[in-house]
Amino acid sequence: MRSRLAAALAVAAALTAGCSAGEDAVDVTNGGEFRFEAATPDAEVIPEGERASAPEFSGTLLGGGDFRSAELAGDVAVLNFWGSWCAPCRVESPEFQEVYTEVRDDGVQFLGLNVKDTEQLATAFVDSKGITFPSLHDPRGEVALAFRDYPASAIPSTIVLDRDGRVAAVYTGAVHQDDLRTVITQLTGEA
Repeated sequence: MRSRLAAALAVAAALTAGCSAGEDAVDVTNGGEFRFEAATPDAEVIPEGERASAPEFSGTLLGGGDFRSAELAGDVAVLNFWGSWCAPCRVESPEFQEVYTEVRDDGVQFLGLNVKDTEQLATAFVDSKGITFPSLHDPRGEVALAFRDYPASAIPSTIVLDRDGRVAAVYTGAVHQDDLRTVITQLTGEA
């Protein structure tokens, strides 16, 4: 009975929190690891004078092609770390797609960063959710390591960069559409 209760609590936590690599990790069938993290407050933007430059990164896009973070220069950028095995990602990804469709012509780029997946699982996920913004395939989480000063090892995590490539907002756990819209509106309105 206790083990059933513990399992039920773990499932409930998965639905309300992100999953991440760490020493409290649980091995999953795809060889990745995750642990549950509390979500960060919604729609909190780091004041301009306190923002740090995002690390440079590069990788291979799902479906092929190279990507360098320099391609984000001059635009507000939404970086979403996700995995097909992550329950909150299944809810969040279609919502991100909807916001992306609304703002992609307004100097806003979205980039998914797929971690702890095979390319086949990641591609199937993107196709099934109708995601049209690009995603890097980062099975070992190397880009997440580049963001080690931010909680990018929690899945899902979202990091929003301002037009100068500085980290303007960081979220662990799923981000709701309205909160994402609020952050994007604030950042696109900055001089």
